[in-house]
Amino acid sequence: HRSFSTCSSSHRRPLCPSVSAMVVLGGRVAWACSVLLLLQLAGASHVVYETHLLETEAAAADVPPSILDAELSTGYHFRPIKNWINAPMYYKGWYHFFYQYNPKGAVWGNIVWAHSVSRDLINWVALETAIQPSIKSDKYGCWSGSATILRDGTPVIMYTGIDRADINYEVQNIAFPKNKSDPLLREWVKPRSNPIIVPEGGINATQFRDPTTAWYADGHWRLLIGALSGASRGVAYVYRSRDFMRWTRVRKPLHSAPTGMWECPDLYPVTVDGRQNGLDTSVTSSPRVKHVLKNSLDLRRYDYYTVGTYNRKTERYVPDNPAGDEHHLRYDYGNFYASKTFYDPIKRRRILWGWANESDTAVDDVAKGWAGIQAIPRKVWLDPSGRQLMQWPVEELEALRAKKPVSLKDRVVKRGEHVEVTGLRSSQADVEVSFEVPSLEGAEALDPALANDAQKLCSVRGADVEGGVGPFGLWVLASSKLEEKTAVFFRVFKAARNINSTKPVVLMCSDPTTSSLNPNLYKPTFAGFVDTDIAKGKISLRSLIDRSVVESFGAGGRTCILSRVYPTLALGKNAHLHVFNNGKVDIKVSQLTAWEMKKPALMNGA
Repeated sequence: HRSFSTCSSSHRRPLCPSVSAMVVLGGRVAWACSVLLLLQLAGASHVVYETHLLETEAAAADVPPSILDAELSTGYHFRPIKNWINAPMYYKGWYHFFYQYNPKGAVWGNIVWAHSVSRDLINWVALETAIQPSIKSDKYGCWSGSATILRDGTPVIMYTGIDRADINYEVQNIAFPKNKSDPLLREWVKPRSNPIIVPEGGINATQFRDPTTAWYADGHWRLLIGALSGASRGVAYVYRSRDFMRWTRVRKPLHSAPTGMWECPDLYPVTVDGRQNGLDTSVTSSPRVKHVLKNSLDLRRYDYYTVGTYNRKTERYVPDNPAGDEHHLRYDYGNFYASKTFYDPIKRRRILWGWANESDTAVDDVAKGWAGIQAIPRKVWLDPSGRQLMQWPVEELEALRAKKPVSLKDRVVKRGEHVEVTGLRSSQADVEVSFEVPSLEGAEALDPALANDAQKLCSVRGADVEGGVGPFGLWVLASSKLEEKTAVFFRVFKAARNINSTKPVVLMCSDPTTSSLNPNLYKPTFAGFVDTDIAKGKISLRSLIDRSVVESFGAGGRTCILSRVYPTLALGKNAHLHVFNNGKVDIKVSQLTAWEMKKPALMNGA
């Protein structure tokens, strides 16, 4: 992620977004399940870039024309009309999305909570600003937060505020809708009792933020707040309340680990029977339920999660995998941070939203007038194995597909061969492909030193490095002569000698190192291992291509990778799509179906 400097230190780091808030309200929705507003404003740093903005505006005059090309602006991934975002809620027929937004420029600073609404999670209309600094306890910043629906059906927003000019002193505030009969929730008010939670009892006041959606059981509401204990221990503190106004911290934290500051924590239940139905956040005790604890790591700038058991009597969480805090599972192994889930009771699903920063520079952002997007909303559920989550784009996205797709069927791709998929404008497309691997005999041996480091493995064994079984996959946003191309692919290895398994190891990688001729871009490889049985000889890939973002789902959503890319040649009608095989073993495309996105989504009026 590109970094910005912060006002509190010389440390430079990228900033996370305001996560969405989705809330569903209705007469049939039980009060205990009422967490429908998913509101995340991640706020790792807050600084008003008055001087920096002037400097970057002056430098923007020299930005290459390719960066300013409208063909790089996403068509169906959420973004504001202009300027910087990070970050939804469903209420009375509308999904609401609250996000951090700078009305004055495409860099971090002057942040307010902007507000957009949608009927389908894909097409959005901008409304008035929802929350902005206006009281003593948020005078110097309105940062991250979440929303909960109270037992009488009232949505409530809890958010972090900064109340001092000289230090990021973080307190927790509350806001209510001025008129809860308004389905658009256009106005919010802040009671005089703010702040309602302050950093007492030895808490580091500068590392105390991002209250979660609350859950209800045994006469109490609970929520988590992310924090840092000592120099490096991430902590999720539990707070309890009977009336949602007076809160008491539970003596011991829900969970902690030596990973650095925990931002944007999220705790939610999942079913253990392999069903894809989601559960309301207040479902906490059932033999069919496990819990997922997710945290955004401030030091590493990615989201990780564990699957485990939450005990509401002791208010403690224990991961199923004792090494889970060390060997991290990630929602997405690419450019994805400050995510948040919510339960959608209308379709009985849990939806995940995450934010993707840019891969160009702040100067480029000012020149093009916008920065930051949201990933496509994803449905999440627990894999039948119980070891990890599955993710898949929400079904509403399919309404953007053209009626007649392009297909390939039973096509063998030989060693060193690539096959172009023609007949569609592939700069904005939805591609699903199923591969068959006839033999694993030629798979490379996995270096034991890289057996737990997919990213490094991908960087040394990239898309253009010939292997045994793979690399095979897709070249997307490719130029006509392949000077530019982004590779999304699989590579199969024999099990490493130091791993207690004989199952072949599958690497999924997104390699944007040749994605653009622009030398000033951040173009790292992204990768994750895929927990699938490739011995059956089959694996699938879905890639969502949207001009300057490639969002991919491997093996039905077991491994996901989002990359931001900025081609200079592979734009619009000049973007091409290929299936490629750089392995020694022939690969068969049993079925490829590619849809051109027939029209761009309505994006805040743009």
